[in-house]
Amino acid sequence: MKYRLMDLLACPYDKHFPLELYVIETRTYKDRQVTFRRKPACELYCAFRGKNVSELDGKDPGCDECIKVEVATGVLYCPECGRWWPIKDEIPVILPDDMRNKEEDLKFLESVKDKVPEKVLKGKPFGL
Repeated sequence: MKYRLMDLLACPYDKHFPLELYVIETRTYKDRQVTFRRKPACELYCAFRGKNVSELDGKDPGCDECIKVEVATGVLYCPECGRWWPIKDEIPVILPDDMRNKEEDLKFLESVKDKVPEKVLKGKPFGL
Protein backbone atom coordinates (compact mmCIF):
# COMPACT_ATOMS: atom_id res chain seq x y z
CA MET A 1 0.00 0.00 0.00
CA LYS A 2 1.33 3.38 -0.91
CA TYR A 3 1.54 5.89 1.90
CA ARG A 4 -0.31 8.32 -0.38
CA LEU A 5 -3.46 6.21 -0.07
CA MET A 6 -3.80 7.43 3.52
CA ASP A 7 -4.60 10.87 2.07
CA LEU A 8 -7.80 9.34 0.65
CA LEU A 9 -8.90 6.70 3.16
CA ALA A 10 -11.53 7.36 5.79
CA CYS A 11 -13.40 4.93 8.02
CA PRO A 12 -16.25 3.40 6.01
CA TYR A 13 -18.39 3.31 9.17
CA ASP A 14 -18.05 6.76 10.70
CA LYS A 15 -16.01 8.62 8.03
CA HIS A 16 -13.21 9.47 10.49
CA PHE A 17 -10.11 10.87 8.77
CA PRO A 18 -7.26 10.18 8.88
CA LEU A 19 -7.08 6.56 9.91
CA GLU A 20 -4.13 5.53 12.04
CA LEU A 21 -1.48 3.50 10.25
CA TYR A 22 0.71 0.96 12.04
CA VAL A 23 3.51 -0.17 9.75
CA ILE A 24 4.99 -3.58 10.43
CA GLU A 25 6.94 -4.24 7.25
CA THR A 26 7.81 -2.14 4.19
CA ARG A 27 9.25 -2.91 0.79
CA THR A 28 11.40 -0.45 -1.11
CA TYR A 29 11.41 -0.19 -4.89
CA LYS A 30 14.55 1.88 -5.51
CA ASP A 31 14.06 2.27 -9.26
CA ARG A 32 10.53 3.71 -9.01
CA GLN A 33 10.33 7.33 -10.10
CA VAL A 34 7.41 9.69 -10.47
CA THR A 35 7.30 13.31 -11.48
CA PHE A 36 5.03 15.26 -9.16
CA ARG A 37 3.15 18.35 -10.30
CA ARG A 38 3.60 19.80 -6.84
CA LYS A 39 5.07 18.84 -3.50
CA PRO A 40 3.80 17.74 -1.13
CA ALA A 41 1.87 15.42 -3.42
CA CYS A 42 -0.73 14.66 -0.76
CA GLU A 43 -3.51 17.18 -0.23
CA LEU A 44 -4.48 16.77 3.42
CA TYR A 45 -2.44 14.12 5.20
CA CYS A 46 1.14 12.94 4.68
CA ALA A 47 1.29 9.44 6.19
CA PHE A 48 4.96 9.11 5.23
CA ARG A 49 5.75 11.83 7.77
CA GLY A 50 2.67 11.22 9.92
CA LYS A 51 1.54 14.85 9.70
CA ASN A 52 -1.22 16.95 8.24
CA VAL A 53 0.02 18.71 5.11
CA SER A 54 -0.68 22.06 6.81
CA GLU A 55 1.96 21.16 9.42
CA LEU A 56 4.67 20.75 6.75
CA ASP A 57 4.92 24.53 6.18
CA GLY A 58 5.15 24.06 2.40
CA LYS A 59 8.27 21.92 2.71
CA ASP A 60 8.80 18.81 0.59
CA PRO A 61 8.19 15.92 3.01
CA GLY A 62 10.20 13.50 0.88
CA CYS A 63 7.75 12.64 -1.88
CA ASP A 64 10.52 11.21 -4.10
CA GLU A 65 11.49 8.83 -1.28
CA CYS A 66 7.89 8.08 -0.25
CA ILE A 67 6.82 6.87 -3.71
CA LYS A 68 9.49 4.15 -3.55
CA VAL A 69 8.18 2.63 -0.31
CA GLU A 70 5.17 0.31 0.03
CA VAL A 71 3.61 -0.80 3.30
CA ALA A 72 3.80 -4.58 2.89
CA THR A 73 2.29 -5.51 6.24
CA GLY A 74 0.44 -3.27 8.63
CA VAL A 75 -2.80 -2.29 10.27
CA LEU A 76 -5.26 0.52 9.64
CA TYR A 77 -7.18 1.63 12.71
CA CYS A 78 -10.10 3.99 13.25
CA PRO A 79 -9.78 5.78 16.60
CA GLU A 80 -13.43 6.82 16.41
CA CYS A 81 -15.15 3.41 16.19
CA GLY A 82 -12.24 1.12 17.14
CA ARG A 83 -12.28 -0.96 13.95
CA TRP A 84 -9.07 -2.27 12.44
CA TRP A 85 -8.20 -3.67 9.02
CA PRO A 86 -5.12 -5.64 7.95
CA ILE A 87 -2.66 -4.70 5.24
CA LYS A 88 -1.37 -7.92 3.67
CA ASP A 89 1.03 -8.21 0.75
CA GLU A 90 0.78 -4.44 0.15
CA ILE A 91 -3.05 -4.55 -0.02
CA PRO A 92 -5.32 -2.94 2.58
CA VAL A 93 -8.18 -5.37 3.20
CA ILE A 94 -11.01 -3.01 4.09
CA LEU A 95 -14.17 -5.10 4.15
CA PRO A 96 -17.49 -4.66 5.94
CA ASP A 97 -17.68 -6.54 9.25
CA ASP A 98 -20.07 -9.17 7.88
CA MET A 99 -17.73 -9.98 4.97
CA ARG A 100 -14.59 -10.43 7.04
CA ASN A 101 -13.12 -13.84 7.72
CA LYS A 102 -12.85 -14.02 11.51
CA GLU A 103 -10.39 -16.92 11.51
CA GLU A 104 -8.04 -15.21 9.02
CA ASP A 105 -8.24 -11.84 10.76
CA LEU A 106 -7.52 -13.32 14.19
CA LYS A 107 -4.58 -15.29 12.76
CA PHE A 108 -3.21 -12.07 11.27
CA LEU A 109 -3.76 -10.17 14.52
CA GLU A 110 -1.99 -12.90 16.48
CA SER A 111 0.99 -12.66 14.12
CA VAL A 112 1.37 -8.89 14.69
CA LYS A 113 0.28 -8.63 18.32
CA ASP A 114 3.72 -7.54 19.55
CA LYS A 115 3.93 -4.76 16.94
CA VAL A 116 0.59 -2.96 17.35
CA PRO A 117 -0.99 -1.10 20.27
CA GLU A 118 -3.35 -2.78 22.71
CA LYS A 119 -6.30 -0.79 21.33
CA VAL A 120 -5.90 -2.59 17.99
CA LEU A 121 -5.80 -5.97 19.71
CA LYS A 122 -9.09 -5.16 21.42
CA GLY A 123 -10.64 -3.54 18.35
CA LYS A 124 -13.69 -4.37 16.30
CA PRO A 125 -15.02 -6.55 14.85
CA PHE A 126 -12.60 -9.13 16.28
CA GLY A 127 -10.06 -8.83 19.04
CA LEU A 128 -7.62 -11.03 20.91
